Amino acid sequence: MKKLLLLLCCLASLPLMAQKTGKAEKKAMALFEQSMDAMRIYQYNDAVRLLKEAIKESPTFPDAYGQLGLTYIAMKQYPAALEAFAQLEKLDSNGFRSIRPSYARALAGNGQFKEALATLTDYMQTAKNPSPKAQQLKKNMEFAVTTQPVPFQPQNLGDRINSPDPEYFPSPTIDGKTLVYTRRVRGRNEDFFISDRDSLQWQASRDMGEPVNTAFNEGAQNISQDGEMLVFTGCDFPNGRGSCDIYYSIKTPEGWQPPKNIGPAINTESWESQPCLSPDKQTLYFTRETHDAGADIFVSVRNAAGQWSPAERLGPQINTRGRETTPFLHADGQTLFFASDGHPGFGGLDIFYSRKQADGGWGPAVNLGYPINTIEEEGSLTVAADGKTAYYASDRSDSKGSLDIYSFELYESARPMPTLYLKGYVYDAKTNARLKASLDLIDLATKLTVATIRSNDNGDYLVPLPTGKDYAFSVNRKGYLFYSDNFSLKEANTGQPFEKNIPLTPLEPNAVAVLRNIFFPSNQFTLDPASATELDKLVALLKENPTMVAEISGHTDNVGSDAANQQLSENRAKSVVEYLVQHGIQPERLKAKGYGESKTIDSNDTETGRAQNRRTELKVISL
Repeated sequence: MKKLLLLLCCLASLPLMAQKTGKAEKKAMALFEQSMDAMRIYQYNDAVRLLKEAIKESPTFPDAYGQLGLTYIAMKQYPAALEAFAQLEKLDSNGFRSIRPSYARALAGNGQFKEALATLTDYMQTAKNPSPKAQQLKKNMEFAVTTQPVPFQPQNLGDRINSPDPEYFPSPTIDGKTLVYTRRVRGRNEDFFISDRDSLQWQASRDMGEPVNTAFNEGAQNISQDGEMLVFTGCDFPNGRGSCDIYYSIKTPEGWQPPKNIGPAINTESWESQPCLSPDKQTLYFTRETHDAGADIFVSVRNAAGQWSPAERLGPQINTRGRETTPFLHADGQTLFFASDGHPGFGGLDIFYSRKQADGGWGPAVNLGYPINTIEEEGSLTVAADGKTAYYASDRSDSKGSLDIYSFELYESARPMPTLYLKGYVYDAKTNARLKASLDLIDLATKLTVATIRSNDNGDYLVPLPTGKDYAFSVNRKGYLFYSDNFSLKEANTGQPFEKNIPLTPLEPNAVAVLRNIFFPSNQFTLDPASATELDKLVALLKENPTMVAEISGHTDNVGSDAANQQLSENRAKSVVEYLVQHGIQPERLKAKGYGESKTIDSNDTETGRAQNRRTELKVISL
């Protein structure tokens, strides 16, 4: 609010507010002076009351109407501001002309962008020294008039989440059952609160408590999609590298662990804040304020050893000469939401989104539009896994007293891909012991790894599955054959998540792995290009175990003659062996074998069963 009032003072120097009209009675003037005192300490409601009393005493007191309009702008009550300014124009047209930038701001705040632009254009033509703030507002209005309003019906999340204290930075998990957010308790200390959702509604939130919440300020948090890692901003911590650093905490069966500084690859003497994890927890986006470029969004990637790479700025599609803040990467891993005042917008910080491109870069920033964005500052938007339920913080007229958390349905063209997920645990196929392992999700069309997940100490994992694509899924651990599967989600828009417990077979003689991501066209033995990802993993396995000798076998269902199926299975096995040899595996280490329909693993009475029987296998002959 302080910045807003200063802005208003810059937009219109308001000489009439300082002048003595001579028409106001002494009591009205005294009330007016009292209202100015109330404004100086940001007691806007008191200022409005006093100004209305002054107008009651002296209905033709123009200064009172002008100051009432300014006060309503500070309160973001733009229709009321316009009414007050209309009365001012009737009483003092010259005085009204001097506050045209403020009148234009009230028009813009009310969504009347064409009228606001016309007012500012008229003002610029006659003003000797138009203020930079007025010029910027005109630039914003030139953008605004080129847009159309978007659907937007925000709903306050209610007393179970919101309180008279400010609540902001909502962060949901991928299953939609947990919401973590920041609350400034009693207007002073920032702490985290958490709410669980049942089938109907969010439950009463609770303080996350120690060790995450402390006597210091913790805020601007993001909970990982699987709910097991919290990254957040800690300011003035004893072990901090700057005024504000990024910290993290891991959830274990015993609860949240004491937070740790995320380290020098990310934290510097500068201000780092507003972290956001990618769905696989291997990439971190955050805001850093620097001396040379203000606030920009940076990114760091974690390697297999768990070390973060030195943070780098995102490219010019995201960062500008202005401020970029509050990054949020959706569960689809492809859609980045953020706030910026450097891209064309309506004023202040607007919310934008950008889509990841095939080359791994980011596409153009797209303004979310009015009335999601306004002439005020917007930010801290997050979107649930369904791609359409958005959350953000605002101090709308129906708030519980300050910033509250709201939800709304994001309009279709701005939605990320709806995202399901696969969850379960990894275990040893012989001993049933739970295993830590690496799980790769690969887009079969682009052959790019969409996510790399590591199961926890108990073997548990969760992998996001954005709909609309076909995926290969591979699970790896040294000393074991890799496990593979695939998911076709091209037709899936909604649905239940997948659950799958994954057995890994120890690497030993006679161990067998089904290679589910090796594909052939129907009745053919030419490898489908989508098979390359799985084949390359097979090459890597054989190179990691240079003395291993393996049999590659082909299998079919019972459709067609026995002889044709036998020949097809042999040719398919040979095709795989040829690929492996071409990629550096010695031919004497490989044996191609066709079994036709003789070794079924499922019934041939259903299409699902026949699909299981059509497969390629790897069998370890010796190590």
